Amino acid sequence: MKTNHIYQGNCIEILNKSIKKNSIDLIYADPPYNLSGKKLNLEGNLTGGAFFKMNEDWDTFDYDGYLKFSEEWISESYKVLKDNGSIYISCTYHNIGEVIFLAKKFNLKLKNIITWYKTNSMPNITKRTYTHATEYVCWFVKGSKWKFNYEEVKKFNPNKTKNGEDKQMRDFLDFFESPILQGKERIKDNKNKRAAHPTQKPEKLLELIIRASSNKNDLILDPFFGTGTTGYVANKLKRKWIGIEINSKYIKISKKRMLNGKK
Repeated sequence: MKTNHIYQGNCIEILNKSIKKNSIDLIYADPPYNLSGKKLNLEGNLTGGAFFKMNEDWDTFDYDGYLKFSEEWISESYKVLKDNGSIYISCTYHNIGEVIFLAKKFNLKLKNIITWYKTNSMPNITKRTYTHATEYVCWFVKGSKWKFNYEEVKKFNPNKTKNGEDKQMRDFLDFFESPILQGKERIKDNKNKRAAHPTQKPEKLLELIIRASSNKNDLILDPFFGTGTTGYVANKLKRKWIGIEINSKYIKISKKRMLNGKK
């Protein structure tokens, strides 16, 4: 089993064949949300360039197929996770029910749901619903002796007491406020200057997760590696990592990011 390495292929197959059982300290997963569909273009929107509705082949399932895929990757992730390991799964209101139900099926215990409030989310175009401005990260643990570095997360909290001391997390941890990526951190496609990956996550979100639920030299796995944010942040925090990604374009981007630190 290679570490600090990106495996190319189907995550279910690679988890089953290439990753040792009970070897991973922390998993962060940003799986398909199954939201792709008809196009919706807002060319004047400034969030990472013009807004285009999520419309990717890898994010398209019928409902039964999506349930089967989700159950299989969660099952294989459970097998490679250590008995005191954590798994964080990104989701939206569209699939949070399925994520929680399937994780509990494998006896993963839900400890928290982090709400990511996107300060520059897509505007309410239809005016038929409340504005969708949040995503979620469900934190599950395997076993009863999970890691949680409370003091480390207190230091990470940007809010301080009146005396300037580290503050408890209730005003920060469960409500993570950050814009959808734009500017220098957003990786752009060289050809059309649009976002290279439609769901690239903020480095600060991964830093919170990695600091909270792993220690230096621990092994972190991301089964949907994308442009490599998990590995990039793990390197900075002196953790080992494994990425799994099926898309060769994203692998090329993430390898460049790992090698020279370019965002």
